[in-house]
Amino acid sequence: MSDVTPDLELDLKGLLCPMPMVRVSQNITNVPVGGVIRAVATDAGSMADIPAWAKSTGNEVMSAEKVGGEFVFFVKRIK
Repeated sequence: MSDVTPDLELDLKGLLCPMPMVRVSQNITNVPVGGVIRAVATDAGSMADIPAWAKSTGNEVMSAEKVGGEFVFFVKRIK
């Protein structure tokens, strides 16, 4: 997703489940509708938590990938 410029970057490294998802949830309203958050976490649980949160709230995980020991998410605010 290097072609996407995020509106907000969140460093969630070192936070344990469910805090990465909680921080994304707390910050989603800090970007405009259609805006993107790039979040980087180290907790493997975030790979399940953040997509589940997005689905339940109507937002979109544009990508979720493991890069080295980190999990990188691009989350788009839909509403």
